[in-house]
Amino acid sequence: MSSYRPYQHIERRKSRQIHVGKVPVGGDAPISVQTMTNTLTTDAEATIAQIRRAELAGVDIVRVSCPDEESTTALAEIVREVNVPIVADIHFHYKRAIEAAKAGAACLRINPGNIGSAERVRDVVNAAKDYNCSIRIGVNAGSLEKHLLEKYGEPNPDALVESALEHAKILEDHDFHEFKISVKASDVFLAVAAYQQLADVCDHPLHIGITEAGSKRAGTVKSSIGLGNLLWAGVGDTMRVSLSAEPEEEVLVGWDILKSLGLRHRGVKIISCPSCARQGFNVIQTVQTLEDRLAHIKTPLTLSIIGCVVNGPGEALMTDLGVTGGGAGRHMVYSAGRQDHTMPAGDMVDHIVELVEAKAKAMQAEEDARKAEEDKARASELTPAG
Repeated sequence: MSSYRPYQHIERRKSRQIHVGKVPVGGDAPISVQTMTNTLTTDAEATIAQIRRAELAGVDIVRVSCPDEESTTALAEIVREVNVPIVADIHFHYKRAIEAAKAGAACLRINPGNIGSAERVRDVVNAAKDYNCSIRIGVNAGSLEKHLLEKYGEPNPDALVESALEHAKILEDHDFHEFKISVKASDVFLAVAAYQQLADVCDHPLHIGITEAGSKRAGTVKSSIGLGNLLWAGVGDTMRVSLSAEPEEEVLVGWDILKSLGLRHRGVKIISCPSCARQGFNVIQTVQTLEDRLAHIKTPLTLSIIGCVVNGPGEALMTDLGVTGGGAGRHMVYSAGRQDHTMPAGDMVDHIVELVEAKAKAMQAEEDARKAEEDKARASELTPAG
């Protein structure tokens, strides 16, 4: 008997649950996808526009840098105009953290040990409590505390974890427990080892990422290796793919990583061949166009785009919709694994988009009906017998 176990059997690490605004993080909550704006926060209009593009891509949480008072002032407008929780990125000045909490930030990204005196830390924690903010402890290999660098000689997993736990203890000593932790590094091996070690010694929710991963292509590869390794091992409650690219690109890559591991599903997952001389149509161009044309669909479904009949029928058996390249300028369309009809090459993309939109609408209607039945049954159970 085969020992193969499908990806749905990834067993996630047990962690406590906190909230970043309306988004639960940790526990049995879905792994959330984050990004960070790169506009000037003081330019509220540009920052809002960037966040909205990330929202369309499926972002759950967005981080915004707040280095000065002008930024925390603009933050209030930004929070009002967007639909996702905002994390205020604070590094040293405790007043910025308090201002951000008052401005409506759902979470404060700080390192308590860098805030200053015990009194200042207490003021920040009180502000977080008063304005219902969670906190993210953000440890980074590039900015470790001096005493840890002296102790360990260089950034290593022990140093990152010790830093994280020191900051965590400060918050716990103030009876504050609504926090998550990250221990990021640009070195994949260092980051993964630190997260694995931290996961073993605490139950706090973990924000995972490979920091300064690089360009869109190189950073995607690097992040996929590091984050994929952690997620496969069940480590990670919320994540950011850090790319030298627009925030929505980070979101799309994050979703692709989660979808590849079967951890979350959103939108159209395209299974496509690399193309070869057997292809009956231009696979590469078709897939690129379809990714753009189908980006608006949120309902999870699968679409196979295969250039010839060698693997096409087999892939179509496992996808909601499928297209296999044929001869004489006509291609076969599959629905639920079965041959459905042929279509001409000329209007191929438009036809596929129409099919996917119709399929998504039908699948969403079925899901809505199922949820309505569940809600009805639940309400019936709660209604006292009369």
